[in-house]
Amino acid sequence: MSDLKAKPVPVRVPLVTEPMGIWKSLQTSRRNVLAIIPDIATRQPMVSGKTGKRWHMVTDPGANKRILLENLENYPKSLVTKNLLRPAIGESLFIAEGAHWRWQRRAAAPAFSHRNVLNLAPTMTQAAQRSADRIRTAGPRAINFLDEMVSLTFDVISDVTFSGDSGFDRNAVHGAIDSYIAEAGKLSLFDILGLPDWVPRPGRMFSAGGVQQMKKVADQAIDARSQRDTKEVPDLLDLLLAGEDPETKRKMNTQELRDNLLTFIVAGHETTALTLAWSLYLLAFDPDAQEKARAEVQSVLSGNAATGDDVAKLPFVRQVVDEALRLYPPAGMVSRTALAKDELCDRLVLPGDTVILPIYALHRHHQLWDDPDGFRPDRWNGFKPDRYTYLPFGDGPRICIGASFATQEAVIVLATLLAQFRFKSVPGRNPDPVMIITLRPDGGVWLEAEPID
Repeated sequence: MSDLKAKPVPVRVPLVTEPMGIWKSLQTSRRNVLAIIPDIATRQPMVSGKTGKRWHMVTDPGANKRILLENLENYPKSLVTKNLLRPAIGESLFIAEGAHWRWQRRAAAPAFSHRNVLNLAPTMTQAAQRSADRIRTAGPRAINFLDEMVSLTFDVISDVTFSGDSGFDRNAVHGAIDSYIAEAGKLSLFDILGLPDWVPRPGRMFSAGGVQQMKKVADQAIDARSQRDTKEVPDLLDLLLAGEDPETKRKMNTQELRDNLLTFIVAGHETTALTLAWSLYLLAFDPDAQEKARAEVQSVLSGNAATGDDVAKLPFVRQVVDEALRLYPPAGMVSRTALAKDELCDRLVLPGDTVILPIYALHRHHQLWDDPDGFRPDRWNGFKPDRYTYLPFGDGPRICIGASFATQEAVIVLATLLAQFRFKSVPGRNPDPVMIITLRPDGGVWLEAEPID
């Protein structure tokens, strides 16, 4: 037997080992939704139970494929998800179903083509360098990199969405988004029970003013932009204004544009910021991996900041991002509501059942991954998992439309920061993985950033 000690693992969520009733489940989920996942879900293909309503947690790749692709129409997003997000983003791509979703997806897809995403790379590079300048100015002290990455990615999404619009109040929109996420993320018992939207949600009412202000600012920006010519390099708003469904020739009106823009702004900066914050935590946790990533960056970059053209030449940095998304997927759990009778993993699913895809457990499943809780970016070297085993962006027709945008941004930012700083953990300041709407490092990601001369 080897005398070598087991390699330490990065922070993780303690999963449930004993059954919980509805009240304990509610209390636990208000603190951390992932904490209601039974540990057995990381070892079996499907776990079922009843907590007010029948539910099934599915981690079998074949069943995931049926839910997300083969029988998609039978598994719309759950009422809980819609109740939480509809007040802010309306019937946008994220929430819409059926024909209303399909035409919007077709109209928006060209905006996220490889060429258009690559054209937006300079904005990402500039924001990454501004972040590096802020970090350097902060001096030799611990910095909360969660806050810094949120600021950086909001700079990116607002620049690529409303570039050149001096009337766009970034602080107002950012504040309204943060306020709404903080309140909307607190699961209400009313949502668990599936009560309709018109039933007031305690604690969520006061944030409505911020949401209305956010919508007003976006509407004004859209109306102003529609009155002027598209720039030489169009931004996201230009591309969406020009977009139309090739089948019906329908274009988005101001309300539809606004709801989708707010969806992209909220999702586009929050999820990428989390990916970057967790990636930096992991690199500080594993200095050897950090040095390997830095060596790759230094061999590729011609200056201090990475560009869109550098992304394809940074495979190990991309592997770090992929591994961070495996260990800490921003959408750590998604839920669907079955419309009709179905069968998953030889088990009956009835109409009205909640079908949960616990992505956090799927990505740490003992039958699907070697060393599932370990940080091993090398595992991605030449390895491509079953696509329904790894779902950081979902899959099927509803796969995240901005996946390539987010990945490009994460690699550019990570490479730029690695080229200029060495990151060290702060003793006693480990983040706590907590999911309300997204999987956030509760307490922040506190690191020391040592400049590399």
